[in-house]
Amino acid sequence: MTHATLTFDTLQYAKKLKKAGFTEQQAEVQAEVMREQNDAINKWVDNSLATKRDIELIRHDLEVMSYKITYKLTIRLGCMITGAVVILGVLMPLMLKFVNH
Repeated sequence: MTHATLTFDTLQYAKKLKKAGFTEQQAEVQAEVMREQNDAINKWVDNSLATKRDIELIRHDLEVMSYKITYKLTIRLGCMITGAVVILGVLMPLMLKFVNH
């Protein structure tokens, strides 16, 4: 996902450094280093932080998984109940025959 990018005005920064007494070369090198650091921060933000959209996608995936799990559990429970009813249907007549003899 694309995040908001931090912008850095190297020209303004270099002008402020020159005004504070830095040489042109010092100001340019310092401004370039700061731009590189800013780019590194932007790259880290893009690779490390989740956006609202990322979270929405995860929330949707979790919701879908929840529905699938609920469906599977409902099917399993239905099968168990059906199996129990069938077993009781078979065993009850046998038990009654055994008890009546």
